[in-house]
Amino acid sequence: MYNPKWQGVFPAVTTKFKKDFSIDYQSIEQHLIAQIEAGVNGIVVVGSLGENSTLSLNEKQEVLKKAVSVSNGQVPVLATLAEANTEDACKFARLTAENGGDGMMVLPPMRYKSDRRETLEYFRTVADTTDLPIMIYNNPIDYGVDVTPEMFAELAEESKIVAIKESSRDVRRITDLINLVGRRYQIFCGVDDIALESLVLGANGWLAGLVCAFPRETVTIYNLQKEGRFKEALDIYRWFMPLLHLDVSSKLVQNIKLAEAIVGIGNENVRPPRLPLIGEERLLVTKIIQEALESRPKLPELN
Repeated sequence: MYNPKWQGVFPAVTTKFKKDFSIDYQSIEQHLIAQIEAGVNGIVVVGSLGENSTLSLNEKQEVLKKAVSVSNGQVPVLATLAEANTEDACKFARLTAENGGDGMMVLPPMRYKSDRRETLEYFRTVADTTDLPIMIYNNPIDYGVDVTPEMFAELAEESKIVAIKESSRDVRRITDLINLVGRRYQIFCGVDDIALESLVLGANGWLAGLVCAFPRETVTIYNLQKEGRFKEALDIYRWFMPLLHLDVSSKLVQNIKLAEAIVGIGNENVRPPRLPLIGEERLLVTKIIQEALESRPKLPELN
């Protein structure tokens, strides 16, 4: 149960909205089918990129149920737990299990910067509430809490905590984690523009953003490096890099949804307080996407 060996490309999928800001479940289904057909290895719903903070508890669970239905066991589906207090976090964990989730990606408490003791206690309490395997999302830049390699060493006794999404933007963390805890956890890179570097250093997977608009390129890079075809992977990665930089932005949701709309597998609708890109900002992002499409590489065959 607690050793699922998650690896490969896991899209952090966007949540699709209609123009009235209600959830567009048909569009979500179409997008998930496109991701699975492109060869992704898992799906993560209602994360930061999925506009978690704008969704009600019921909406998050409805999106999860849709993803579970579409996947139908083809790939694991993880729900993102990003709650403000421990009671709500435990409730979310119980509902995720009831609604067929294969696991959870768990953030530290939202809207409160917990210290080391509080952070560890929070993760342990959530783990005690569920039988689902857990990936811990470490993103100290955006959320203010750094789950250090030493803290992961302390959590190693918690068998349900099986994976790490490492988004500190410090690629050295991959080596530090492996040196300290070996292969105790499956390590995922959570920052698009250091993904290949992280995989080469030993990360097991790529929890990706731009995959939402470019799933085949993302999957191909992962599979090429896994096959040892580094030069081919690097050529595609270098083409991809201007797009991947769009993930490391406070407007990553708008950037990626614009890319989805331009390539034809989504729309730009976001929930307020987010607003779609306009003006020079929109022109710049559109230019990056269009230039990438004009030079889009032919993907090699995989073994």
